[in-house]
Amino acid sequence: MIKVMVTGATGFVGNACVQRLLTQDEYVNVAVAVRKNSLCWSDSAEQYIIGNLDTAIDWSGALKSVCAVVHCAARAHVMHDTTANPLDAFRQINVDGTLNLARQAAVAGVKRFIFVSSVGVNGVETFSQPFTEADKAAPHSPYAVSKFEAELQLKALAAETGLEVVIIRPPLVYGPAAPGNFGSLMRWLQRSIPLPLGAIHNQRSLVALDNLVDLIVTCITHPAAANQTFLVSDDEDVSTTELLIRMGQAMGCPARLIPVPTGVLKAAAALFGKRDMAQRLCGSLQVDIQKTRQLLGWTPRLTLDQGLKKAAEGFRP
Repeated sequence: MIKVMVTGATGFVGNACVQRLLTQDEYVNVAVAVRKNSLCWSDSAEQYIIGNLDTAIDWSGALKSVCAVVHCAARAHVMHDTTANPLDAFRQINVDGTLNLARQAAVAGVKRFIFVSSVGVNGVETFSQPFTEADKAAPHSPYAVSKFEAELQLKALAAETGLEVVIIRPPLVYGPAAPGNFGSLMRWLQRSIPLPLGAIHNQRSLVALDNLVDLIVTCITHPAAANQTFLVSDDEDVSTTELLIRMGQAMGCPARLIPVPTGVLKAAAALFGKRDMAQRLCGSLQVDIQKTRQLLGWTPRLTLDQGLKKAAEGFRP
């Protein structure tokens, strides 16, 4: 029997991790750390209310007898960020708050700390080759910079204390009730809105929520995962156009795609101040999961189509 604590337990990834771990109750006790009281876990997991993730939190009670921490809590992408210094705001939570937790975990005797980072640490776009975990980091946004800085400090802490740190960098994560861009695409498809995305020939890696959670759970106990960095995906890359077609098939709402040339899309996006959106829709971002497969003996549980079907079944407009 081991005890695992999950932070960000009411979030998209954290919630799914807790649900998965609770199905393994024959050998896992689950503790959750949340900002405010949640009825989700009142009867099935120990709950610790921590408020906002910062350096003032005393984690000693929550970390008692914990063997592994799965750290999903973070300040994530913020649309229309109005903070005076976005990087500082990300650092306060994603770097300082994370290191405060990790240091106390080391003191409490926690064996392993799993940090859910981001493929944004690698960069914003791939060209001739997919990203690998060994590539030189090129974080492209305040969020990605904060994740990279947290990675560096966690590695230093591991070397200093013996805490085993596992870093996982997912690309876009999709699944039932997915937030962000994926959720927006599903709403557009459901409304049969014609989209000018029928002639995009990029290649992008995605990861189904179930696949990401399966890798996280694998890394909790796998001996070869200690002090490693892993990339993760469904291991099937698709263009934006192909993705939309297959999403529409999964939803029973055929995609209505207009074949507008990529150059025209990018020019229009620039005109309206939407360069970042155009990059995500038109640019390529591929990851190589060979290390993850070979070192851990891990393969994705769901194919891309199975993941899209599950996302469609859980879609809430």
